[in-house]
Amino acid sequence: MQGSSKKYLMIAIVVLLIGIVAGGRYLVRGRAERQIAVIIPTLSSEATLGEAVFAANCAVCHGKNAAGADKGPPLINSIYNPSHHGDFSFVRAVTLGVPQHHWLYGPMPAQPQIQRSQIEQIVAYVRELQRANGIR
Repeated sequence: MQGSSKKYLMIAIVVLLIGIVAGGRYLVRGRAERQIAVIIPTLSSEATLGEAVFAANCAVCHGKNAAGADKGPPLINSIYNPSHHGDFSFVRAVTLGVPQHHWLYGPMPAQPQIQRSQIEQIVAYVRELQRANGIR
């Protein structure tokens, strides 16, 4: 190998190592930041029903009060605001599942045990939590 080729190879290796270290720090830090404190409002009757369905089916991955957990992201996050992820996005996620895209938890499997009316209750619950936490 010529001198300049060795130099470029060394530079490439250093850049790659920096990228790996920075990426690892981002992933570790990002997981810790995904579990958030959630303000709980007084819920409507539909959202109260949604809270129970959420607790029984969704909280294992998305955490209590949708605050995030080791298996899934918080839904109380601006990524899930109604203008970016409309209500139908939640319906689709529950009925069809979704591939990993915003977070590094892997894909979300479909949840066929949850009925459409229950999904609507879950959406009401999540939206009320979001509004109480400044996500509109």
